[in-house]
Amino acid sequence: MSIKDSYDFQNLVNETERLVLEHLEKELQKDYAKDFCKCQECVLDMAAYALNSLKPVYRVSLLGKLYAHNLDDTEYGEEVSSAVRKAVLKIAENPSHD
Repeated sequence: MSIKDSYDFQNLVNETERLVLEHLEKELQKDYAKDFCKCQECVLDMAAYALNSLKPVYRVSLLGKLYAHNLDDTEYGEEVSSAVRKAVLKIAENPSHD
């Protein structure tokens, strides 16, 4: 029997992913990004690039969710914002398609 059969992992969530996607949405709406490719492949590459440069923040409880939702106004939130901006620029310069 596998561990997934014995335990419910639905509440194991990486809040960094949520933060990156929120910041990515805002960043892609900015004027400097208006001409960047926003196809699924490029947007996923941007998210993956940013996530790979950040420390994950996992939660398993409601209290953890409340804590994680306050990360945006911290130094970690600034790190996320910076990582997303770098990812957008990097992928825009080097899309993985023609």
